[in-house]
Amino acid sequence: MAAAKPTLTDSLSFCLAQLTAAAGEDLGGGKDPATNETPLGRALLALRTRHIKAAGGIERFRARGGLRPLLSLLRRAAAADPAPPQAGPGSAPLSAALAASAGPAPSPGPAPSAALSSSTPSPPVRLRKTLDLALSILANCCTEGACRAEVRRLGGILSLVTILQCVKADSIQNRTARALGNLAVEPESCRAIHSAGAVPLLVESLTACQDSQCLQSVVRALRNLADSPQHRLALAQQGAVRPLAELLAAAPDPALTSALVRALLELSRGCSRACAEQLSLGGALGPLVSLASHPKRVVREAAILILANLCAQGLVRPALGNAGGVEVLLGELRRRRGSSGASPVSQQPLVRAVCLLCREAINRARLRDAGGLELLMGLLRDPRASAWHPRVVAALVGFLYDTGGPGVGYRLWGLVPLLAGQLCGEAGDDEEEGTEAASWDFPEERTPERAEAGSLRSLRSWLISEGYAADSEDISPDWSPEHCPLPECAEPTNPSPSPASLRPPRTLRTPRTPAHSPAVGATEEPWGREGPALLLLSRFSQAPDPSGALVTGPALCGLLAYVTGAPGPPSPRALRILARLTCNPACLEAFVRSYGAALLRAWLVLGVAPDDWPSARARPTRRSQHRELGEMLLQNLTVQAESPFGVGALTHLLLSGSPEDRVACALTLPFICRKPSLWRRLLLDQGGLRLLLTALTRPAPHPLFLFFAADSLSCLRCLLVPTVNPALPSATAKDSDPPSPCLYKPLLGPAPVPAPDLHFLLDSGLQLPAQRAASATASPFFRALLSGSFAEAQMDLVPLRGLSPSAAWPILHHVHGCRGCGAALGPVPPPGQPLLGSEAEEALEAAGRFLLPSLEEELEEAVGRIHLGPQGAPESVGEVFRLGRPRLAAHCARWTLGPGQCPRKRALALVGLVEAAGEEAGPLTEALLAVVMGIEPGARGPSPDC
Repeated sequence: MAAAKPTLTDSLSFCLAQLTAAAGEDLGGGKDPATNETPLGRALLALRTRHIKAAGGIERFRARGGLRPLLSLLRRAAAADPAPPQAGPGSAPLSAALAASAGPAPSPGPAPSAALSSSTPSPPVRLRKTLDLALSILANCCTEGACRAEVRRLGGILSLVTILQCVKADSIQNRTARALGNLAVEPESCRAIHSAGAVPLLVESLTACQDSQCLQSVVRALRNLADSPQHRLALAQQGAVRPLAELLAAAPDPALTSALVRALLELSRGCSRACAEQLSLGGALGPLVSLASHPKRVVREAAILILANLCAQGLVRPALGNAGGVEVLLGELRRRRGSSGASPVSQQPLVRAVCLLCREAINRARLRDAGGLELLMGLLRDPRASAWHPRVVAALVGFLYDTGGPGVGYRLWGLVPLLAGQLCGEAGDDEEEGTEAASWDFPEERTPERAEAGSLRSLRSWLISEGYAADSEDISPDWSPEHCPLPECAEPTNPSPSPASLRPPRTLRTPRTPAHSPAVGATEEPWGREGPALLLLSRFSQAPDPSGALVTGPALCGLLAYVTGAPGPPSPRALRILARLTCNPACLEAFVRSYGAALLRAWLVLGVAPDDWPSARARPTRRSQHRELGEMLLQNLTVQAESPFGVGALTHLLLSGSPEDRVACALTLPFICRKPSLWRRLLLDQGGLRLLLTALTRPAPHPLFLFFAADSLSCLRCLLVPTVNPALPSATAKDSDPPSPCLYKPLLGPAPVPAPDLHFLLDSGLQLPAQRAASATASPFFRALLSGSFAEAQMDLVPLRGLSPSAAWPILHHVHGCRGCGAALGPVPPPGQPLLGSEAEEALEAAGRFLLPSLEEELEEAVGRIHLGPQGAPESVGEVFRLGRPRLAAHCARWTLGPGQCPRKRALALVGLVEAAGEEAGPLTEALLAVVMGIEPGARGPSPDC
């Protein structure tokens, strides 16, 4: 088959020449408009269908300079009447506009009849087709980046806006909107289109056009123009949202529906008040809820995200809930959380929306009925959702104000450890909400100048009747729950003076503001990121018996970590929670069982937190305030413990409680009991002290158990023996006395006086001189050896087996009468080196074998002087105890429980003692018992009834 015959329109040069001629550049005079227009129409059609669509065709068209004449043609078409009255296709303004692009008016002759012949369309239709083709070519060219830049440089945007204003034909509006939409994909073009005033014209097209294709192009253009928060706000303020919402409510065809939800999704990002109002007034809430179950995934997810974005505006949330949005958002969040492929990023907008819905009572009821409360609690338990935890906690606060949900607060009690952990946790990733996201339960009450509503009058009356406010002047008209949470009930009676920081004024004069806001006054409590968690914990602490939730290790640790670790002054609400718990008699047993009293003393008074043990960590230094708070809280517990109820509770715990409760009670008593009759009866007469000492070598029931035990034993020792001697008094006295003269040294010189009449032979072959008479009188062993019937009595060289030179050195000094000459220090290794297997242990064993008790005592004092001195390390205590000497065990106990000892060193020493004792707990128990009771080793005194 022969190839098709080439035509003139196959040449890009011919088409560009026709376009240039029609645009008025290089026009020839006297030509018939009809003969000029036919080649132009063919050229434009060829450009659109062949040259532009070919590979690289747009680039060639731009490189050959086609955009300039194309824009000139469009500009001439729009220049005839920039603002004509509304007219349909074929009207005079359209005809005049397009006639201007065709050249000068034709002269009289046969041409008009040719133009009006039946075989040729009328001029308005022919010229409108020319404009359609030119706009289609421009829209296609604007899909390429370089063309968009050149169109912007040549002023094409203003030409398109003028056409949009002048020509109201649906096909022209469609192609103009399509070109503007293609240009708007770049920020520079988007700004220019906004500046040219295209938005009102596009909005007008939404209401005037009936063609679905035209509407889709206009909707797409508006969507692309919403590329920034500023532009989205401008679109909403110019009324672009409501026509879109009304179109969506009119149930359009599927293609237009998809375009509408995509546009509304862009416009609702960072949803402004104007956007929310127009969506609601346009009737789009119900259709959006219906579209949330659309079979097409893109439409369905866009509708759900629009609903989530709308939740940022409080004014629309009640209507959104009435339309069924609460159930939709909850269901989608539940589905995404249950899907293994759903990422946390996809859940974030839904979590934010659900939390915002909790700000209105009507939506909270719907959330509660739909299982939303359990979903929020699940989020708070999920460590993967830690970035959202602060927002979730703030949402849960709203449920405390609901009277229609009995038991809601108690259902939240299981979250107390998580809430306490939120006090010192890291800030989440969610941004702070503006004032427009505030609760819409009291919309009229935000402006003080407005008339007071009936609901506010009722609320004020209730606050005054319940004692939350003294009079109506204490409540600001701007008050709302999420800005100014309700104050707590009256503080419990505190028998001891409390710090001034624990008694802030209880007023509701101004709304709460964030802690970092400069508007926080001196009389206001800070409402930072920890505020919601503290408010929930405060409400729980006001229950008749909050011990099951709040007086636990995790809850107390969270509160104390916040109080001691806050960068600034902690919220007075946290201090009131602690004061309220310690003043509640129902919490006394829980404080004992959970080691809460010991924790308060360790953390606040002694400055040792669980994270500080066993290695210390740097913390903010406000020791005096923390100590004062700790002493006040312990005093509160003391008042409860010494009351008749407390005495009965403690006695029951110690005598009838579980083994763990009995140990905890014995440990806690020295901290909270100051009556001698009480602690003597419970700890001494009823065996509490022995019970505590026996439990030291068992598995620890608390991470800080040994620290608590060391502190408890030290406190009890001070109660039993108010005036105790410092640790190791003999060692201290020896340090100050000069050493005694050495009586053995004269035997070692080159001319010994008197001359030795005996030598002791060691296993190493070393011979040590000695005096037989002095050695025989030193101990029964040497007397029998050297003066009895043994062969050694006749020998001048007597072997001493199993003795090293260093261990033999103090023995030779001792048998020759040396006392305190310093020889006993020789075999003792320096601190840090083990004593087991050392020459000191060998010397002690030899002193016992040779029946030298005074030498044993001197060697033990030497060990104590070197390893258990005032500057000794806690690690040395266990090493000394491992020698198994009763006197050294007593030295270790005195060093550990000494009144001036550092609490950390004391606890570390007790840890070493427990490790050294192992399963043989008897010696350790007896040593500690003797020290606590103030009984020196070997002395007789009162012993507790075990």
